[in-house]
Amino acid sequence: MSNTVEAKLGKAALIPSIAIGLIGLVFSTLAKGKPGFYGALLAQAVVVIFFAVHLLVSKYSKTMDPIAVMVFAMLSFFIKVVILGVVFLVVLANVGTETLNRTCFGIVAIAVIVAWLTGEVRAFFSIRMQMPLPKNSQE
Repeated sequence: MSNTVEAKLGKAALIPSIAIGLIGLVFSTLAKGKPGFYGALLAQAVVVIFFAVHLLVSKYSKTMDPIAVMVFAMLSFFIKVVILGVVFLVVLANVGTETLNRTCFGIVAIAVIVAWLTGEVRAFFSIRMQMPLPKNSQE
């Protein structure tokens, strides 16, 4: 794996996310059986993919103009929200509770989100990034 900032952030976020996701998977399976297992598994996959796309966007846009980066970031966020909102919620609404437990999905999704963001924030504060100083506009 490369040694980029995104790789470090991704690794630091992925480890606690997978750990919390697996714990949620076990508890959901014990509590609700197969529907709990599928709900927890789907939640973990969705959250990890959602946040991994963000890291990929930041990796490939770091050499772009700041305005283009903002447009790129907002566009990727909009696309992710539309995909989650339209496709994913339609799937959840049409899948019966005998197949997928929505409560397990929600609880595990929230737990994995918190784990991902905690890992990413901890990694961000431990990484020493060299930030270029802005050029003085009065020169």
